Amino acid sequence: MNADNVQQAREYALVRLERDLPPGLFYHGMEHTLADVLPAAQALAEAQRLEGESLHLLLTAAWFHDLGFIEARVGHEAVSARLASEVLPGLGYSEEQVRIIRGIIGATVLPQSPATILEQILADADLDVLGRDDFMPRTVDLRRELAFFGQESTDLEWYRGQLKFVQAHTYFTASARARRDAGKAKNIADLKRKLAEMNERA
Repeated sequence: MNADNVQQAREYALVRLERDLPPGLFYHGMEHTLADVLPAAQALAEAQRLEGESLHLLLTAAWFHDLGFIEARVGHEAVSARLASEVLPGLGYSEEQVRIIRGIIGATVLPQSPATILEQILADADLDVLGRDDFMPRTVDLRRELAFFGQESTDLEWYRGQLKFVQAHTYFTASARARRDAGKAKNIADLKRKLAEMNERA
């Protein structure tokens, strides 16, 4: 496996994401992989000085991590791992490399419990948004997506749930904490402020 193999995996994932994702994925659409997870994974990999095979494995897992949404929303990570097993050997990946990639993809399952540095990086990249400036609009996208699939919530339920989730979350890598903990604290404060305003109106 080399950079050419990763490029082929990227092209495969891009085609499937663009062509086969179902409607209603306002959060977990193609943009999540392209604009959320890949840039974060690359930044964290650079901070960890990853290169060569380790970097290639990480980036391949990042491209494939949400591919399972083309078949299923619940349990999509397992589908993503299965697709990796089916596709990547034909693109020059060894059995051991595919096993590692499956593990990295599996590390994004909530609640996250990554075991290796590569798993920790992708787990952190997948939730990079929790510490970003666009957290609030992206949480609206997630709420719209869940409502589309029948999981509706009141404003109070939604923002209480978001606050609980973000407060309970901790990034696994020191690099992610350095990049995003300050932003996460601001987002927690914004959620608390929004809830306080809603309680006042009530």
